[in-house]
Amino acid sequence: MDITISSLEHLFLWTSSIFIALQAFQLTLLLGLLYVAFLLLAVTGLLKLRPAPTVMVFSTPLALFNAFFYFTILLSKFSQAQSPDVDTSVRPSGSLIGATSATTLPTAGTATVAVSRTATTSFAPMFTVPGAADSGATLLPNIDDHNATDVQTTCPGYTGSTVLRTPYGLTAILTLAGPACNVYGTDIEILNLTVEYQSSDRLSVSLVPAYVDASNASQYILSPSLINKPTVDSDSGTISLMNDLGFFWSNEPTFSFSVVRMSTGDVLFSTYGTKIVFEDQFVEFVSPLPENYNLYGLGEVIHGLRLGNNFTRTLYAADAGDPIDYNIYGSHPFYLDTRYYEVNSTTGDLTLVTSGDNEVDPSLEYVSYSHGVYNRNAHGQEILLRPSNVTWRQLGGSIDLYFFSGPTQAEVTSAYLSGAAGLPAMQQYFAFGFHQCRWGYANWSVVQEVVENYANFQIPLENIWTDIDYMHFYRDFENDPVRFNYSEGQQFLSMLHANNQHYIPIVDSAIYAPDPNNASDAYSPFDRGVAAEAFILNPDGSLYIGEVWPGYTVFPDWIGGGAGQWWIDEMTTWHGEISWDGIWIDMSEASSFCIGSCGSNNLSLNPVHPGFALPGDPGSLIFSYPEGFNLTNATEAASASAAAASQSSANAASAGPPPATTPAVSYLRSTPTPGIRNVEYPPYVINNVQGELAVHAIAPNATHHDGTQEYDVHNLFGHQILNATYSALMNVFPTKRPFIIGRSTFPGSGMFAGHWGGDNFSLWAYMFFSIPQALSFSLFGIPMFGVDTCGFQQNTDEELCNRWMQLSAFFPFYRNHNDLNSIPQEAYVWASVATATKTAMAIRFQLLPYMYTLFYQAHTTGSTVMRAMAWEFPNDPNLANADRQFFLGPAILVTPVLEQGASSVSGIFPGTGKGTIYWDWYTQTQVAVDIGENVTIPAPLGHIPVYVRGGYVLPMQQPAMTTTDARTTPWSVLVALSAEGTASGSLYLDDGESLVPNATLYVELAATASNQLWASGRGLFVDMNPLANVTVLGTAAPGNVTLNGAPVGKSNVSYNATSRVLVVGGLQSITAQGAWAQDWVLGW
Repeated sequence: MDITISSLEHLFLWTSSIFIALQAFQLTLLLGLLYVAFLLLAVTGLLKLRPAPTVMVFSTPLALFNAFFYFTILLSKFSQAQSPDVDTSVRPSGSLIGATSATTLPTAGTATVAVSRTATTSFAPMFTVPGAADSGATLLPNIDDHNATDVQTTCPGYTGSTVLRTPYGLTAILTLAGPACNVYGTDIEILNLTVEYQSSDRLSVSLVPAYVDASNASQYILSPSLINKPTVDSDSGTISLMNDLGFFWSNEPTFSFSVVRMSTGDVLFSTYGTKIVFEDQFVEFVSPLPENYNLYGLGEVIHGLRLGNNFTRTLYAADAGDPIDYNIYGSHPFYLDTRYYEVNSTTGDLTLVTSGDNEVDPSLEYVSYSHGVYNRNAHGQEILLRPSNVTWRQLGGSIDLYFFSGPTQAEVTSAYLSGAAGLPAMQQYFAFGFHQCRWGYANWSVVQEVVENYANFQIPLENIWTDIDYMHFYRDFENDPVRFNYSEGQQFLSMLHANNQHYIPIVDSAIYAPDPNNASDAYSPFDRGVAAEAFILNPDGSLYIGEVWPGYTVFPDWIGGGAGQWWIDEMTTWHGEISWDGIWIDMSEASSFCIGSCGSNNLSLNPVHPGFALPGDPGSLIFSYPEGFNLTNATEAASASAAAASQSSANAASAGPPPATTPAVSYLRSTPTPGIRNVEYPPYVINNVQGELAVHAIAPNATHHDGTQEYDVHNLFGHQILNATYSALMNVFPTKRPFIIGRSTFPGSGMFAGHWGGDNFSLWAYMFFSIPQALSFSLFGIPMFGVDTCGFQQNTDEELCNRWMQLSAFFPFYRNHNDLNSIPQEAYVWASVATATKTAMAIRFQLLPYMYTLFYQAHTTGSTVMRAMAWEFPNDPNLANADRQFFLGPAILVTPVLEQGASSVSGIFPGTGKGTIYWDWYTQTQVAVDIGENVTIPAPLGHIPVYVRGGYVLPMQQPAMTTTDARTTPWSVLVALSAEGTASGSLYLDDGESLVPNATLYVELAATASNQLWASGRGLFVDMNPLANVTVLGTAAPGNVTLNGAPVGKSNVSYNATSRVLVVGGLQSITAQGAWAQDWVLGW
């Protein structure tokens, strides 16, 4: 074509042509081919189009032609969304009912969209579900309702009687102490109390309805088959006498109980002075807390590590993109309570520290005591943290409390995981390599290009992931036959696996329900699931049909249906087509984009588009950047701001004028009906981020095959799908440890999977929040944690990504992932980010044996991997709120830059002045710092301060492009001596993948003050890599250097008298059979 095309017009031609072609192919293949043929003829000049008589916005005929069709299609979509065949008026019940006649099945939610077609057509534009389909009733959370009834003043409480001793505790009967109040449900008249000293460090207190029969069978008691219920340990008869916890009860003025630490007399938990309220839809109990208390846990939430004393934690699994302080994906009803005491140097008496932020004189002596509290309940919950107490409220179930005596965080966590929640899964070695993903990799060629780019830039890449782009119309277990076909995929994966790299695809939690009247829409996994009774139902027994990415969908029933074996079979069949290496589970709260069974009468519309715009859709282009972007990229920031303002104006114009007057807000309130639960609108309204419980979730009255309602087990869906996926991967890889990353979790999920932090933002604030989020999941027993590095939502920038790629290198799960239509953020996009990434990755690779050993210890003992400073130094009250630095295990202190534009960072070095010393990782010099000093540390862009704590020995290997290659490199040992001249460490080795390894090796290393390093191993695993060198930090000038008595040549020994660093090299020939093939002693 001979007419000059402006850059803007050129861009429009490309984008509009692709858009129109996709729409045409979506309608019919023939139409798509005709349009492509038209384009080819027009571009080559074989088809002459009449030029525009006057130059307007676009000058070429093809551009004008495309513009006409582009806006026609958009208008048709808008018209379809506003179709008069669908009445979107909200009725008093909150439902959406079709205006034309259609048979509407009874549904499990409060909304349906019924659409009847008056004419049969061969094709139709994709239907967009109205946004109102996911809009719930206006509710006022009780914590914000000044007119809400206070049950503490209204309800009678209980009276205890018939107390009987048992071998491990006591039982009693509690009876209502007065007339039932029935404020938020029906009061349970009689309760059974069971108290058990289950182990040396665990006490159980349980309250359940005394009678559960047909008349009140809806009173749900969480089954041990779903979530482990701790019982009396086999040796409890002897060791329970060692338990430091005491249980006391009283009937004055009503029944109450207290849990006391017997060694100190400290009351850890007490309902004295308050009433226990126990109704079928509401349970409340209250306990006092000391002034300025220190509580941690109660996840999942984007918040600082220390929860504070004016905060309400809602536990209700929600598909919400990481809003600060609200409930999000997981539910963990467990908290750690740490109390600090000043020790009188003369008498030894303890005085509780109650100062704000625990700021105290660091020169004095302190001691801490920690305990844990776990409420084993799967209902929606609220925990109200207030200045003087904690109030626990739940929407049903039982009171099933477990107290862990500690008295250290490490002991609490170990007891909680080994005795209640379950120990975390051991990971395959490859899982600790770097992972790359994004929503928007269009086909196998693009994925392969990303892998090749990492290799070209010499940045290690272990695992490549794909988001929902690979799916055939966003359906689980089916690849797109064109863009991600199986034959091309297997070729790509053969190359990937030959390079010791791995592939992880996403799997969503909902299953597409095809149009039964359209043979071309058939979907075999759905048909097999129906035959297996694998899906959740409506109360009337029909399929519960919600809506997720592929359109109208069903949901696996993990509680009472046949979903388990069906899921195993589908995973196994799909792996036969494409040989993935692990699975990423998403949308598992479970998420649904409409209220109730909105697809029950609408499958003829499938597939449908969700009722919201996707990133990159018209009106949803992404122009947001991190804080401070305008300071470093002023021109680009100004352009983005102008474009965002223009888009906002256009969206406002298309939305029409706002209402002339703002209608008065009317809140829906429900009142209890005796003996009947209102699961859709519980009388007590929790502060759910989505409002109504059914919004963006499976409706509460959806029903499982065993009769259980979703209301009672909503928080378990994510946990159960991880359990099922673990079983599926065991079927695919019978001898290997399954690698799974999941979104929604519950106590015990760490036994099956790791977790990522969800849909975070490309903001400096979220880089900071990643640290307390990771530390919280250490408490929850899910150490395999990481976040979407550089941020998922919005655009990142070079500076943020530079800092974040270095920070995440010290998280166990290390992945870069971002949103559809955000700018690319792979590590090679910016030169400075590539350099910074390689610097941090080099440290990570050297520390992989250390990290792997930490995971083995976590898997076997319940220890933590990432650690808060307060956990490593439990007797320093100044660390109670410290969450901007962290330890990786006990030996590595990481002090990241978390602020835009900073070239330095403030950090503290715990324990200095009291015997602890630190060594700079890079310079291998001792850090000079006074006791309690907050040090300004130089940290130019591309540098993350890392320190080795004195007293630790680190076995290390060398960096490589993959973990497989790194495991074949020679060993080195770093000895960071303590002030006393000693150090210790350990190393765990196996084949890196077997669920039950044929052989293992555990090596213990110890440096003594007499200038010797001992290495002693046990186990039969053979590692042939030799020992290359040993570096000792903080030692005096050496004498004769020997290994097992044999002299090491002086040419292989170097010593820096200024830094006091000894390096002994040339050890390969002496250890040619392997560094750990025999025990050895290095002397100097």
